[in-house]
Amino acid sequence: MTFENSRAAGIKSSPSMAIAMAAKKLAAEGRDIIDLSLGEPDFEPPAHVADAAIEAIRKGRIRYGVPAGQENLRQAIAAKFRTENGLTYAPDEIMVANGAKQILFDVFLATLEPGDEVIIPTPCWVSYGDIVSLHGGKPVYVNCGPETGFKLTPGMLAAAITPRTRWLMLNSPSNPTGAIYSAAEYAALEAVLSRYPQILVLSDEIYEHVLLRDVPFVSFGAACPALRDRTLIVNGVSKAYAMTGWRVGYAAGPRQLMAALNKMQSQSVTSVCPVVQAAALAALTGDQSFVGKGAQTFAGRAMIVAERLALIPELEFTPPDGAFYAFIGVRKLLGYKTAAGEVLADDPAFASHLLTEFGLSSVPGLAFGAPGFIRLSIAASDQELEAACARIARMVNSLKP
Repeated sequence: MTFENSRAAGIKSSPSMAIAMAAKKLAAEGRDIIDLSLGEPDFEPPAHVADAAIEAIRKGRIRYGVPAGQENLRQAIAAKFRTENGLTYAPDEIMVANGAKQILFDVFLATLEPGDEVIIPTPCWVSYGDIVSLHGGKPVYVNCGPETGFKLTPGMLAAAITPRTRWLMLNSPSNPTGAIYSAAEYAALEAVLSRYPQILVLSDEIYEHVLLRDVPFVSFGAACPALRDRTLIVNGVSKAYAMTGWRVGYAAGPRQLMAALNKMQSQSVTSVCPVVQAAALAALTGDQSFVGKGAQTFAGRAMIVAERLALIPELEFTPPDGAFYAFIGVRKLLGYKTAAGEVLADDPAFASHLLTEFGLSSVPGLAFGAPGFIRLSIAASDQELEAACARIARMVNSLKP
């Protein structure tokens, strides 16, 4: 008996989650495993966030809410956009969802017709393409390698557009590369998009506050105000406030689009848990020193990894400007043999050998649409990152041409 329809059967489970589960299984068996597969801060949210959630429970704020999210939280999000990004949105142009991922589901559920195309620059987050496919769309991947700084150029964008193009997805700072688009780079993309008024833009800005070097973040909305009426900005509290498991994402966009997304939410999850909305409100309106300290911590960790990887000439590595990942090129080592004579034909084989023989869990670049790379999360202690880089070095030294 078949239980899946053709859309469900055509997608796969999250590769990063699958690898994390494999690493946990090995660790449970007693293996010494350093798991750098998942991207989430390794420290607790600010104390006032937890306090706000506890207070909401104690005061009985546990009832159904409106699909768009609590009014006071949407007002706080509007204030955040205004003060941090120079963007003006009314509360009814903002929605709150169960993580940024749910917003992507709502967007494509509400807007895609069968066969509509979504341009996705790669390397990209592992779930983008499958979410598009699940809702009847066609992901159109555009390879953006190290030669362009892992960023989409105007020429690449123009070449990818067809009469069926419905959305362009952008992610800055990027998961997995850490690349950050400048205002000028966004403006160059806008010059292309201005010729195609039917194309909508989704800008995933979830890593906005995780800045590792002297490269500033700029919101697509601020860089391209002329495209406001067809831009959706997606963000959330997961990364900046170490609230990954709380599942609170938010988005801002044209009023009609937000109404469609709220309709999708009303028919699926109804609303976001009021307890976590209270926590998110506290995160956005409380003391913000936590955010800056977190970014400083990640910047120090990124420096450790960059210094250690620079000592391994067989690897290709561009230090990230943002997010908390190291995207490492292993193309020079593909085709090499392990000590047991196994040929490492591709990056999944490389990552598998790194895990099973050297106890370091990573995600193959293939999962991000970028074969020949692996991704490590740097959301780990300095000691773990030092040990992880040492294990990579040992593995590389063990390989033979």
